[in-house]
Amino acid sequence: MPEEQMVESNGEHRPPVRPLDAVDRDILRLLRADGRASVRSVAEQVHVSRANAYARINRLLEDGVIRGFSARVDQERAGHGTSAYITLKIVQDSWRSVRKRLEELPGAAHMALVGGDFDVLLLVHTTDNRSLRDLVLTRIQAIPEVLSTRTLLVFEETDLDPDAGARGGTGDG
Repeated sequence: MPEEQMVESNGEHRPPVRPLDAVDRDILRLLRADGRASVRSVAEQVHVSRANAYARINRLLEDGVIRGFSARVDQERAGHGTSAYITLKIVQDSWRSVRKRLEELPGAAHMALVGGDFDVLLLVHTTDNRSLRDLVLTRIQAIPEVLSTRTLLVFEETDLDPDAGARGGTGDG
């Protein structure tokens, strides 16, 4: 194993970060907007050969820049009528064990270790308020290292247009 490899907090070995050039950034922008775009389409839009685009996408995957491809889901239409951000205060140095438990929760969509008034920010999607209550009171608060929680209900969600920042617009024009 090369010495340059970094070891992440979860024990995973990753290659060192390589700088991205303008073509790499354009490829990422296109794939964020449409993860199903063909290599041919990406190559044409960034003005490189298909082989070059294919090699760059593979390198971005191998380097962990692209972590995968997924669908943007309308949670309500998928049967998850309630979404919430849950903040957690946890016992110091318990992040790894808490993360493992939170990853197992039904409806857990995103989590982050953060600095500030709380330690963890967790996004969950549940079928209804009763399911959310059960998730918080019987699953999350039962984790011994969780000291306290605060639940913030999501009234409305909007996926941000990945191109809005590049255009300098607000996306509503």
